[in-house]
Amino acid sequence: MDRFDFAIDLIKEAGKLILENSNKITEIKHKGVIDLVTNVDLKSEEFIVNKIKENFPKDAVLAEEGDVIVNNNGIWIIDPIDGTTNFAHNFPHYAISIAYGEDKNNMSMGFVYDPVLGELFYGVKGAGAFLNNKKITVSSIDILTESLLATGFSYDVHSSGLNLNEFTKMIKKVQGIRRAGSAALDLCYVAAGRFEGYWEYNLKPWDIAAGQLIVKEALGEVTGIDGGKLDIYGDNILAANGYINSEMIKVLTKE
Repeated sequence: MDRFDFAIDLIKEAGKLILENSNKITEIKHKGVIDLVTNVDLKSEEFIVNKIKENFPKDAVLAEEGDVIVNNNGIWIIDPIDGTTNFAHNFPHYAISIAYGEDKNNMSMGFVYDPVLGELFYGVKGAGAFLNNKKITVSSIDILTESLLATGFSYDVHSSGLNLNEFTKMIKKVQGIRRAGSAALDLCYVAAGRFEGYWEYNLKPWDIAAGQLIVKEALGEVTGIDGGKLDIYGDNILAANGYINSEMIKVLTKE
């Protein structure tokens, strides 16, 4: 089995595992003041990582809850549940995110699966972006005031990148802003044309590795918030449909 077919099967199996255990949250730990991890996150990650080890033992793995295997054969970047706080509160908006790249800076495949809705988003470099096997593209809205955006707020309430100032500036310029609590799904919703744009600070590579590729393959544009080249190991992202990106950057970076 090649990595693409393997990843499709894997992410669906992990989604089934999460749903089967959604009423079996026996332990919630705090990684920070409000940053949570549950026993189901750990179970999902263990399942995914073990499957990769069994099938592609030479591949590297970078996973949110601490499993890191380093070598030079390619890398999988995994978020076993993106939107853990939602999951812990039984708010049905969370996803699994899996990306693969030949090296740590260049993802060639990205997969995001919402097990509640049964929506599987994926993108393959050079081949487009898809939702449940149907090709998707970003929206064609080109006016910021007619745009629906998404954003998020840092788990670190003491962070300088808390995003409140930027949110206040942006809310006055757009039709609306949603804060649903899953960066991976926010990016996929941009790719599918549900949002025109998205920005967020203080992210990790597993939050965005898959989603940023899906946006690009859906003909959107992805950068840092300052408009520079995206670094998935950096701490911020701006993704939009290619029409409103420059306006978003102006609003967010204006003093």
